[in-house]
Amino acid sequence: MMKTLSEKIARFGLAFALSVASATLVAAPASAAEEGAQATPHYPLVKPPQEPWSFAGVFGRFDTAQLQRGYQVYKEVCAACHSMDLMSFRNLAQPGGPHFTEAQAKTVAESFQVQDGPNDEGDMFERPARLSDRFPAPFPNHQAAAAANNGKAPPDLSLMAKARAVERGFPWFVLDIFTQYQEGGPDYIHGLLTGYKEPPAGTEVGPGLHYNVGFASGSAIAMAPPLSDGQVTYSDGSPETVDQYSRDVSAFLMWTAEPHLDARKRIGFQVILFLIVFAGLLYFAKKKIWARVAH
Repeated sequence: MMKTLSEKIARFGLAFALSVASATLVAAPASAAEEGAQATPHYPLVKPPQEPWSFAGVFGRFDTAQLQRGYQVYKEVCAACHSMDLMSFRNLAQPGGPHFTEAQAKTVAESFQVQDGPNDEGDMFERPARLSDRFPAPFPNHQAAAAANNGKAPPDLSLMAKARAVERGFPWFVLDIFTQYQEGGPDYIHGLLTGYKEPPAGTEVGPGLHYNVGFASGSAIAMAPPLSDGQVTYSDGSPETVDQYSRDVSAFLMWTAEPHLDARKRIGFQVILFLIVFAGLLYFAKKKIWARVAH
């Protein structure tokens, strides 16, 4: 009897010791993983704040003057490296955009040379661009773009405002459904363009890279700071600062990514009004038809 009891106690003690040891072994890697996770930086180092964009919200609309300034920044600065393959010159004169007149858009187009052909002799030739032409790329192909930029071709900017954003997490992504928050791309682009800083002490930046707290893929980016105060001259008296340039070109890139945003919001509002009126008519029709029917 005593022997059996002793064996049970011994077995219980052995099982308890093994469980403690297993818990210790499992907890140790978990703790190490947690410490490693805490030590791992998350990018961007500084999350971009929500900017007060004119096109934000259900009733937001593009600011025509801002889009025109943004196009000016793109043309004078960004177009030297970045293409805009999905945009045509005629888009500049379409409703909901920069609202260039057709004559102004045609003048803009004719300031560019595009390749056409072949002609009757079978040769390619250069001609002034037309409204139907797309914005010409600064490099003839991807390989040439990469060779001119330290082995990395600058991305096309046509859809950049939709292709870039910062993860917001719970519960914000749920609230975004109701607030119609879709400005993550412009917020990110603005944060990136204004995120160039001097690296802190002890931080090494590789050759050809530039420290940027707003870059989502690391702490350094291959693109050199593209903007500086006074670089682009505005004719409407707007501030000629990096912050203003960044806001204007971010808004312009939002328009290139979604040129029909104004029309979409207007149609959506009209549909909501129609559904409200239609629901009211259905309610009163039901009341009239079934009012005298016993339930």
